[in-house]
Amino acid sequence: MQTKPFRIGTRGSPLALAQANEARDRLMAAHNLPEEMFEIVVLSTKGDRITDRSLSEIGGKGLFTEELEEKLASGDLDIAVHSSKDMPTTLPEGLCLSAYLPREDIRDAVVGRTAPKLIDLPHGATVGSSSLRRQALIRRMRPDINVITFRGLVDTRLRKLNEGQVDATLLALAGLKRLGKVEVITDILDPDTFPPAPAQGAICIESRIGDTVTDALLAPINDIRTYDTVSCERAFLGALDGSCRTPIGGYAVCEGDQIRLHGLIITPDGRSQHAISIDGHRRDAVALGTRAGQDIRARAGTSFFDSWS
Repeated sequence: MQTKPFRIGTRGSPLALAQANEARDRLMAAHNLPEEMFEIVVLSTKGDRITDRSLSEIGGKGLFTEELEEKLASGDLDIAVHSSKDMPTTLPEGLCLSAYLPREDIRDAVVGRTAPKLIDLPHGATVGSSSLRRQALIRRMRPDINVITFRGLVDTRLRKLNEGQVDATLLALAGLKRLGKVEVITDILDPDTFPPAPAQGAICIESRIGDTVTDALLAPINDIRTYDTVSCERAFLGALDGSCRTPIGGYAVCEGDQIRLHGLIITPDGRSQHAISIDGHRRDAVALGTRAGQDIRARAGTSFFDSWS
């Protein structure tokens, strides 16, 4: 019988805290436990501290997870709560993604200042985004647009937008919903033409492999549909060696016992791309994602990947 609080690790941003609180609240409800049985432990990560450069310049996705994973591996944390799209495809030895909360909306949202939609922005407008995927897709849609790196917390980006530093920015719709900021949205992008990052909109929980107490704690809150779709998307990303240095989009959809994956790789300038759609049984979600990634890599060839290295 657990007598001390379960320690939930998280970053300290308002969005990260909202996600950690959601995980805690779901665990409380699932096990009929009081709030006192959970302690939210806030850690600062390198990705939080360095905001003046793109993630691809300073090391990629692991910058948002390293400190949390060190504490998790050492036993100082019981679980860590993350945005799934921030997770590297290869985890530290002994750790795993053991549960996913029900997924929010996967789409990207536009917050426009001089026009509500990207297509309606004035010629030569400036759009801010920290995501190479979003930057490439914006350039594909509007080659005339000036795209600049735009990092920081959601409130920081919105402030910069309102100050006139950019004409528009793009943010994950899921994050704006979780922060209660949907009123700032001026347009929502169709995932068929503007595919999201793999695992976008999903909250994942990381734990130690073989920790049976934690496994039992998390099992009731694991959303199987989200687990299957995100596992498929992460396998696709892994087969492409995906990181913050590679513009990759993709999302999976479950229908009954079937799953369909739509994937895209695109050069940073938005001029060349390769897309794929593949479907199969949900039990083969990981193998399906891997096969899609291998197929699209073979079709694109090494010269395609050399263009963004």
